[in-house]
Amino acid sequence: MPVPPLNRREFVKKSAVTGAAVAVAGTVAATPAQAAHREPPKPPRTWSFSILGTTDLHSHVFDWDYYTDAAYQDSKGNSVGVARVATLVKQQRAAKGEDRVLLVDAGDIIQGTSLAYYYARVDPIVGTGGKRGPKHPMAVAMNAMRYDAAALGNHEFNYGIETLRRFEEQCHFPLLGANALDAKTLRPAFQPYTVKRVRVPGAPDIKVGILGLTNPGIALWDKDNVAGKMAFTGLVEQAKKYVPRMRALGCDVVFLTDHSGLDGSSSYGDELPYVENASNLVAQQVPGIDAILVGHTHTEVSSYTVTNTGTGKDVVLSEPYCYGMRLTVFDFELELVHGQWKVTSTKAQTLNSNTVEEDAEITGLLTADHELVVKYVNTPVGTCTADLSAAEACWKDVPVMDFIHQVQMATVATGLSTADAALPLISVAAPFSRTADIPQGDVTIRDVAGLYIYDNTLYGKKLTGAQLKDYLEYAAKYYHQVPAGTKVDTATLTNANSFWDYMYDTAAGVSYDIDIAQPEGSRIKNLSYAGTPVADGQVFVVAVNNYRANGGSGYPHIAAADIAYSSTNEIRQLMIDYVTAKGSLDPADFAAANWRLTQDGTPVF
Repeated sequence: MPVPPLNRREFVKKSAVTGAAVAVAGTVAATPAQAAHREPPKPPRTWSFSILGTTDLHSHVFDWDYYTDAAYQDSKGNSVGVARVATLVKQQRAAKGEDRVLLVDAGDIIQGTSLAYYYARVDPIVGTGGKRGPKHPMAVAMNAMRYDAAALGNHEFNYGIETLRRFEEQCHFPLLGANALDAKTLRPAFQPYTVKRVRVPGAPDIKVGILGLTNPGIALWDKDNVAGKMAFTGLVEQAKKYVPRMRALGCDVVFLTDHSGLDGSSSYGDELPYVENASNLVAQQVPGIDAILVGHTHTEVSSYTVTNTGTGKDVVLSEPYCYGMRLTVFDFELELVHGQWKVTSTKAQTLNSNTVEEDAEITGLLTADHELVVKYVNTPVGTCTADLSAAEACWKDVPVMDFIHQVQMATVATGLSTADAALPLISVAAPFSRTADIPQGDVTIRDVAGLYIYDNTLYGKKLTGAQLKDYLEYAAKYYHQVPAGTKVDTATLTNANSFWDYMYDTAAGVSYDIDIAQPEGSRIKNLSYAGTPVADGQVFVVAVNNYRANGGSGYPHIAAADIAYSSTNEIRQLMIDYVTAKGSLDPADFAAANWRLTQDGTPVF
C-alpha cells in the first residue's frame, strides 16, 4: 500500500525530532554555520563544593608512636598521621574535582610528639649558631597537601613566638587567629581570615570566607611566652566583629575554624573572662555563619547542629578527633539567586584514616626526617635497676611518679633564695600516661619521654597549708565516690567530673589519705609534713609545671600564688639530664609511698 505524502508541517516536525535524536547519539556534528547560531549554554543555577577539615594533628606525620618505637596502637584500632589523611584528601579531590575542595585545619600542629620536640629544640627550625634551621616536617607535609588555611592552636605557642613565626613563614597557607592580638596595639597579631574562591564555569565565583579563632586559655597556659606580647580575647566577641565584615566583602559562605570545643565549658574556671570551649556559643550567638570546624578537645563529633538564636538558621559543626585519626568532610549545596550564591544545604561527616594507606608523596618527603627522630629517641641515656611502670599511677603512689617528683624538687631547690630555701619543699605532678614504662636495663630518651609527654617547664610557687589542702581536695574530685563496704573497681574509679588523668595531681613531700567514701571536698585526711600535721598558716614551696602554675585545669590558689622559682627548661629534659648525670635510675633513691586511697580510713590497696 503506498505511503501518503507528508505535508510541510509534519515534515518539519519529524525532521526536528529525528535530528535531535541523532545529535544525542553523537553521530551527526553541527556545521560551523549552525554552531555559530547556537545560544550559549545557560549558567548553572546550582553548585556544590566541600571543605575538608583536620585538627589537633600534634605533629603526627606517620602512623607511628615514638614512645613505644612501633606502629601506633589503641584499643579502637585507630591510625594516626597526616600521611594517611593525605590519601583521604586525594580521594575526595578525585571524586569531587580539584577545584571543588578546600582543606582547613583547626590548630595544635607543631607540638605533641618527639618529632615536634626535635624540630623545636634539638635541630630547631629557628636555626642555631647563625645557621638557618630546617623546614618543619608539618609545614612540608601540609604544603604538599595544599592546605588553604589553619587556625592557631594553644600548643602553637609552647615553643615561643619566634618558633611559631618561623613555622608561619614556612607555610604556604595562612595561620589564622582573629582573637590573637598584639598586647600593645590590640590589633590582630596574625591574619584573622582569608577568602577563597570556588570557580563556577559560566557563573560568578563562590566566595568562601574562612575565619580562624584560637583559645583564650593561651594567656594562662603559655603566660611565660606571651605575657606583655600578645593578648587573647573571646571567640564570640571577635566573631561578632569579623563575620559581618566578611559578609560585607561579599562572602557567599562563612566558615569558621575554631581551636575551641563545643560544650561551653572552661577548665580554668573564672581565671579568664572568656570561655575556653566556645564553638557552640559562637554558632548560637553570631549570625551569618554556615559551618564550624571544631578543635581542641580531642573528641569525634561527626556532625552537630546549633540553631542561631538571632536568625533561626542551623549551623553545622564537626570535630574530627585528633592526631589525623579522622577527616571531616563538609558538603555545601548552593543556588544562584539573582546573581548571588545562597547556601541551601550543609552536611558534615567524618572519615576514618585507618581505612587507607599512607600517601606515597608524603612518605617520600618525610621519611628521612622521621628516621632521624627515631634514631634520636632511641639514644641510651643510662640504665634502670628495676622496671618502673605507670599502669597503677592513677590510684597508687608508684615509684615512677616519685621519679618526676624527685627531679622537680631537686631542680627547684637549686634555684631558691636563702629565705625560700628554709621553707618545706614539696612537689605536685600528674600521671600523664598509664602505658608509660621505664624498663629495667637500658633507658632511652623515648622511655623518659613516654612518661612525661608534655613540653612543660618548671615553677616553684608558695602555698599555705590551708591552700595546699584545698588544692588536694580539688585533685581528689578525680575519683568517683565509693561508699565503705563497696568493692573498688579501678576500671570505673577515676575520671569523675570529666577530670582526665593529665588534670589529676598527686603530691610528694607531704603525706595524706584520700577517702573515696566521702563526698567531694571532704576527702583529704591526715595531711602531714615530716610526721607533723600541716598547719593552715604553714608556707610551702610547691614544685609544679607551668601549665598548672598558670591556672591550667582550674586548680585553686596556684595561679595567684607567689613565685619562688621559674625556669624555661622542659621538665622532660630535666628528667633525661638526671638519668644521664647519675648513669643509673634507682628507685631506692626516690621512691616513697606518701599518699593512699582509703574508705572510711581503711586502706583500699
